[in-house]
Amino acid sequence: MKTRHKARELALQTLYAMDFNKELDVLHIPAIFSGNTEEEHDQLEEEVKIYGMYLVRGTLENLFEIDELISKYSLNRPIERIDIVDRNILRMSVFCLRFGNIHPHIIIDEAVKLSQDFSTEVNYKFINGILDTMQKQLFPVKEQNRHDTFED
Repeated sequence: MKTRHKARELALQTLYAMDFNKELDVLHIPAIFSGNTEEEHDQLEEEVKIYGMYLVRGTLENLFEIDELISKYSLNRPIERIDIVDRNILRMSVFCLRFGNIHPHIIIDEAVKLSQDFSTEVNYKFINGILDTMQKQLFPVKEQNRHDTFED
């Protein structure tokens, strides 16, 4: 499995657990990813641990701004009514669009894959629509190509 994809999965699971437990703040970031034992955590590649925790911390540190952006583009569904999995896929993806150095199409493709793997069959369309519109309006692709350099 690709390093960054695995990190995104673990970050999503951790954000989901934190959101479910109403502990979405940097003070409650767990030492290991939610749903992992210490042994499983120790077996992860270092790049997976670093990038995954970067996504969790960055999303939480910018949560207010991220949620405002999602609310602005999710016109028919308030953020609190967005499915918890989808809400956290959107949050992590908006963090990457806003602060990352990865091509927006990679971010959106990964969000769709995560939604297909962890959410319902049709919710990926909702996520794709919001992220695509947001990306085109707020984060247009610059001349220089940006790549996900850790991909295997």
